[in-house]
Amino acid sequence: MNSPTPEPRKVIPIMAVEPDEEMISLYASHEKIYPRSVSGLFSNWRWGMVFLTQLVFYGVPWLEWGQRQAVLFDLGSRRFYIFGLVLYPQDFIYLTGILVISALSLFLFTAVAGRLWCGYACPQTVYTEIFLWIEKKVEGDRSARMRRDALPLSLDKLSRKSAKHFLWLLVALWTGFTFVGYFTPIKQLGLEFLQMNMSSWEVFWTFFYGFATYGNAGFMREQVCKLMCPYARFQSAMFDKDTLIVTYDDARGEPRGARSRKADPTALNLGSCVDCSLCVQVCPTGIDIRKGLQYECIGCGACVDVCDTVMDKMGYARGLVKYTTENAMKLGWTQAQTLRHILRPRVLVYTAILGAVVLAMLVSLSLRTPFKVDVVRDRGVTARVVNGGKIENVYRLQIMNATESLQHYKISVSGLKGLVVSSDEVVDVKSTESRWVAVRVQAPFDVAEPGSHAMQFDITSIDTPGQLVEKSVFLVPR
Repeated sequence: MNSPTPEPRKVIPIMAVEPDEEMISLYASHEKIYPRSVSGLFSNWRWGMVFLTQLVFYGVPWLEWGQRQAVLFDLGSRRFYIFGLVLYPQDFIYLTGILVISALSLFLFTAVAGRLWCGYACPQTVYTEIFLWIEKKVEGDRSARMRRDALPLSLDKLSRKSAKHFLWLLVALWTGFTFVGYFTPIKQLGLEFLQMNMSSWEVFWTFFYGFATYGNAGFMREQVCKLMCPYARFQSAMFDKDTLIVTYDDARGEPRGARSRKADPTALNLGSCVDCSLCVQVCPTGIDIRKGLQYECIGCGACVDVCDTVMDKMGYARGLVKYTTENAMKLGWTQAQTLRHILRPRVLVYTAILGAVVLAMLVSLSLRTPFKVDVVRDRGVTARVVNGGKIENVYRLQIMNATESLQHYKISVSGLKGLVVSSDEVVDVKSTESRWVAVRVQAPFDVAEPGSHAMQFDITSIDTPGQLVEKSVFLVPR
């Protein structure tokens, strides 16, 4: 029996359907920025701050004060040495004062002239400038670096890249070593390094801080300012229309366009901007200042320097890009008028508060007693009756000498009738040392009713002026 012939399959053509939706990426791929070298007034100021900040950072740990390092934060012994000052954890109020002064200074400088800290003194800016200088010396200027990066790997490219990264690592590790030198005496740290005897924590922090510098200044650069730094986000809250910022004179510059030096821009219906894009090429964050104020702008003034150079070559007046305020740009104020409006109530309030805090800090430091005392009752010994029918309490006093010489301290007590110190009344404490002293205090048997009674210790320095009063209690047994 023959099987039925199968029917031929129908082929249905699949028509290409245009998508209704378009996929749009929310993240743009990062393009490497090659900042162009620039010279001028603000560039000189920036390099001056690089030299000043690094002279302080690298140089201060090597300074000596007496027989010790001038600035040392000795966490092991819980003492901070800052030139002639010896601070204990109990002096935490001074650290708070320094932080308050730093915050108020930041607010004041930002209200006056924008992101001065970011453009001239921030470690990210400073080390990026140093690393860019090394990169330029090893690999050449901006155009040479761009051409070399576009070429395939070669011996010349490999050798230059290796030399650059070697120098970067050298600077970064020296930076990490110096950072640790603020917490471990740097000469001792250097000896430990030569003997390969550094502690695990010293090695960790040297490499941690070093590689943080290497990564931030060598690779991340402007990404730290644009994506990681919180200051870039809240800076606008401290700006107003009388804050000095880097500004492009749109009315004078537009419409922009290329032209020869001899051409008359008025006849060509062009503004002063020749659209050379040099202001973009010199910007360390890669922004175009002609688009207005942007949060990525760190106020370094590189675009001001390069634009003034172009204006000089074209024979135009300087100031197409300049430091000025929104009100000055809008109302056409002179420089003198602009400076007068900077001294507005907001700035005066910041200045007054900052001055008051600094003055209070200086007065407090000048009146500071050069020793500290903590009183702790000896819990192992309760109030007891001793020979002679007297009641005795035992206390432990921690006396901290904040001077750099041997000091003698006299201990006395008051608060109850007949209260006396039955142990040594005078104790000595070595320079910048802390000593625990057991103090026995006695009183007549019938001095008071059973219970707890207020008393105080009076500690007087015999060698230097200073007296401290510490309150405590005297227990009378039932």
